[in-house]
Amino acid sequence: MSTLEEHVDVAVPLDRAWDGLHEVEQYPRFLAGVREARPEAEGRAHLDVETGGRLQEFDAELSDRKGERVMEWLTTGAPELTGSFSLQEIDKNRTRVQARVEYDPAVIRETFGGPRGFAQANAIERLVRSDLEQFREYLEQGGR
Repeated sequence: MSTLEEHVDVAVPLDRAWDGLHEVEQYPRFLAGVREARPEAEGRAHLDVETGGRLQEFDAELSDRKGERVMEWLTTGAPELTGSFSLQEIDKNRTRVQARVEYDPAVIRETFGGPRGFAQANAIERLVRSDLEQFREYLEQGGR
C-alpha cells in the first residue's frame, strides 16, 4: 500500500470546512472525475466517476471519528481505497484541511489507467492537490 498526504489552508472557519466535507452532493464541484454524488443511508455515499473515458460507479462508507474533526472514508468494493480528511483550526477564520489517501498502485493502474511507478505517484499527488485547491475555492466562494 502507498500513502499520500496533502493539505491546504482555507480562509473559512472550522465549522464551515467541516460542513463542506459532508455536502456529498457537491463533490462533483471539487473532485476531479466525479460526475454525480449522492448521500445514502447509514453514512454511505454513491459516486459516478468518469475515468479514462468511461463511467464507473463507486460506493463508499463515510464516518466521523468521535471527538475529532476527522472524516474517514473507504470504498466498499473494487477498487479498495481508504483515506481521511482531517481539519485543524488555524484561527477563527482559517482551517487546515489535510487529505490522506491509501492505495495499491497496481489497483489504481488497473482501475484508472495511466502511468506506472514514480510517474503514477506524481499523477496521484497532482490530482489530490488539485482537488484540495478546488475544495478551497468552493469553500471560500461560499459554496457557489
